[in-house]
This record gives sequence, structure tokens and C-alpha cells, in this order.
Amino acid sequence: MNDCIETNITIINKLGLHARAAAKLVNVANKHACAIEIGLPERMVNAKSIMSVMLLAASQGTELRLRTQGENAHQAHADICTIINNRFDEDE
Repeated sequence: MNDCIETNITIINKLGLHARAAAKLVNVANKHACAIEIGLPERMVNAKSIMSVMLLAASQGTELRLRTQGENAHQAHADICTIINNRFDEDE
């Protein structure tokens, strides 16, 4: 099954997608075999690349596009949404 899932998700943690949060996102992405991209409609990046994710410079309130495609795309999508919606497990 080669599903493609696309949604918008908002960065809600106070510090945005800073280094520690980006590292957590990349760590979750790298647990999955499917292709995972995140970014703005005009600038999607590989969610498995720490440098690419950090270069998004997404602050609190930024709405990003999340796209997963391939094997276990649904699980990858759910896992990334969970880490973002849990504020990257940071204390606010």
C-alpha cells in the first residue's frame, strides 16, 4: 500500500521548531521507512534531515504542511502529529 497523507499542522510550543524540538521530530521521522516531508507549500523539506527542518525556522503559530508517503505512512503521520501536538514533550 503506497498511501500519501497530507495535512496542515500548527507548531504550538512556545519556542517553536528550535534545535531540540527539530531533533525530536527528525528522530521520530527516521523511525519510519516512508518518505516524510514538512514545510510550507512552496518549500517542503525532508523531515529526516535536521538541517532542513531547522532551516524552516518555524516559530510558535506557524502552520506547516506534513506529507507522508509509502510504507506505514499512516503510522508515521500519526507519530509526527503526536510529537508536535504534545509540544515536543517540553515544559511550557
